[in-house]
Amino acid sequence: MASKDAQNQRRGLPSFLPGVPDPDESLPASYSNPGNQAWQLSRPLPRSFLPTVSLPPGLEYLSQLDLIIIHQQVELLGMILGTETSNKYEIKNSLGQRIYFAVEESICFNRTFCSTLRSCTLRITDNSGREVITVNRPLRCNSCWCPCYLQELEIQAPPGTIVGYVAQKWDPFLPKFTIQNANKEDILKIVGPCATCGCFGDVNFEVKTINEKLTIGKISKYWSGFVNDVFTNADNFGIHVPADLDVTVKAAMIGACFLFDFMFFEHSLAGL
Repeated sequence: MASKDAQNQRRGLPSFLPGVPDPDESLPASYSNPGNQAWQLSRPLPRSFLPTVSLPPGLEYLSQLDLIIIHQQVELLGMILGTETSNKYEIKNSLGQRIYFAVEESICFNRTFCSTLRSCTLRITDNSGREVITVNRPLRCNSCWCPCYLQELEIQAPPGTIVGYVAQKWDPFLPKFTIQNANKEDILKIVGPCATCGCFGDVNFEVKTINEKLTIGKISKYWSGFVNDVFTNADNFGIHVPADLDVTVKAAMIGACFLFDFMFFEHSLAGL
């Protein structure tokens, strides 16, 4: 033991108490690290040391997507009568394959008298019919003169488990929103253009870091042509984000698309 302690001291290592193994003895015999080569374990780490990734059930479809397309279905009854009906959306990947289907739940009174400010619930199901995301929208204001009660969405995935929020932030010139986690802590910011009419082109909402210095993606409302924009309320959106973005944040951005549709692009012949 004395000779080993002397060796440790010459190497600049502390002496260890009797009965405690020297860390050098716990290393594999084949361990070597010549030069600047990366060191790798000769045997795998125990499972308890590995990071665990648990995706909410049904959101695994979003894990590798960097483009999410949302297509609002045309409601013929609303187009003919000029009335507001419950919205329905197809959510697709970049290949146009449907991964989810969203249906609005709201009462006729709210759709008629509260119009685009109406409270509602959007239920998002996968192709097997299983509900995987629930988006709750309460009745709130939509005016720069009421900064204390602005728009907000609650995102649940799976239903009953809150994973995030989309909250409107007061700004006198630009539409601004934040993506929040379940504790209502700001994660990302969404900044829209001063004019959101989109009469002859796409409308882009930039997804930025909280300090607004870095843009990591965008939410686009695609222009579908003059006839479609005037005579129908069917809108198409695209969410462009990094593929490795957390799936709960992607779910919140899907909810943000619904909110933007209600706030800026929802119309019918009754409103012309």
